[in-house]
Amino acid sequence: MSAHISNIRPEPDQVLVDIVDYVLAHQQITSALAYETARHCLIDTLGCGLEALEYPACTKLLGPIVPGTVVPNGAKVPGTPYQLDPVQAAFNIGTMIRWLDFNDTWLAAEWGHPSDNLGGILATADWLSRNAVAAGRKPLTMRDVLTGMIQAHEIQGCLALENSFNKVGLDHVVLVKVASTAVVARLLGLSRDEIVNAVSLAWVDGQSLRTYRHAPNTGSRKSWAAGDATSRAVRLALIAKTGEMGYPSVLSAKTWGFYDVLFKGQPFKFQRPGSEWGSYVMENVLFKISFPAEFHSQTAVEAGMTLHKQLAQAGKTVDDIERVTIRTHEACIRIIDKQGPLNNPADRDHCIQYMVAVPMIFGRLTAGDYEDSVANDPRIDALRDRIVCVEDPRFTADYHDPEKRSIANALTVAFKDGTSLAEVVVEYPIGHKRRRGDGIPLLEAKFRTNLARRFAQKQQQAILDASLDAKKLEAMPVHEYVDLYAA
Repeated sequence: MSAHISNIRPEPDQVLVDIVDYVLAHQQITSALAYETARHCLIDTLGCGLEALEYPACTKLLGPIVPGTVVPNGAKVPGTPYQLDPVQAAFNIGTMIRWLDFNDTWLAAEWGHPSDNLGGILATADWLSRNAVAAGRKPLTMRDVLTGMIQAHEIQGCLALENSFNKVGLDHVVLVKVASTAVVARLLGLSRDEIVNAVSLAWVDGQSLRTYRHAPNTGSRKSWAAGDATSRAVRLALIAKTGEMGYPSVLSAKTWGFYDVLFKGQPFKFQRPGSEWGSYVMENVLFKISFPAEFHSQTAVEAGMTLHKQLAQAGKTVDDIERVTIRTHEACIRIIDKQGPLNNPADRDHCIQYMVAVPMIFGRLTAGDYEDSVANDPRIDALRDRIVCVEDPRFTADYHDPEKRSIANALTVAFKDGTSLAEVVVEYPIGHKRRRGDGIPLLEAKFRTNLARRFAQKQQQAILDASLDAKKLEAMPVHEYVDLYAA
């Protein structure tokens, strides 16, 4: 006989309570550094979305579900003519910003991209603002968006610090869904109990497998998975707004809860408990500035660029190379150490051998370098076959050290004639907090480049005038800022 299970409805799991109490304490976020970093994160994330609009594989997924649908007072999708309901707008924005794997990154026991949450946050805030103005009420401001970004980063990032979802086969976008649900529910004005219900719905939802991120199935869903997650969050928050019930022990329920079904019976662990959540993740987030590459490879690509110059100085070419050894950290090997055929751009931008070979050969790595037109160059696969990864335990330890959080890679080139180049070591990428002074000017330059892809000079300048002035941006109504990006 099965053991008796009480049907007395329990109090909500503590993790749900911590998430909700944190989002309701949004006015307590006062860190100037967090808001400054969030502003840079905003422009970088939107810029990544604008660049993605150059790729038909992305744009074919955008727009309304029913062609021709226009939603009165709906949320607008930057860089496009679309005005949609907030759920579909969240999918559009989330898909754009993640498509090229060029937005921010958080690395811990679980990695991910906290700015993925902007899809749901911006779409909801824009929709609410347009409807508020139509009804004669005050709209939300971009400070509200920045606050939502800080909170979503914190929820996703703190859950990721000690809990590896990838080790049980789940994709990190589960954390996007949870974080977006909590923040969007607050923006929608839900009560405390309703937000608890909403967050429980996010956990009880079916969760995405990582199948589309790994050989032999790597594919383009990894580029729209976050859009799917953040849009689902908006949908769940709207469902909770109707008064729909939640599931208080969704995590801890024996047999049927998240821990038992999907997490091998283990409860979540926290390096930073909910009572300590503030703006740590936003302040320490990693920006992808120079290269649209999976973040565990960023320092390897930087080292590859250095080796490209050294090869030329030594009078050598990649044909002279016997072997390239990448000394790296465990997470890099687990995620992007990949041999054999690469079938599509999504496959290539998650292969460290490819992401090192291209800069060593060409002295660059751009989004276009993942396309077939470049990948068909036989020199790339020939060099890939001679690149090997080995783990350095110190690099792995420093990767997890909260005081360092390095993403180190070291490359050594050995030539067929028995000579070699000195090892090139890069421990912190240009987008790391330790290199903010070097990185922010390049981040702003990246934003200017992405604006120029879509807009005339006058429109570019209007966006820059609003975006680079912190006080002006924070005071600006959300819908007025989004209107600056009209196609």
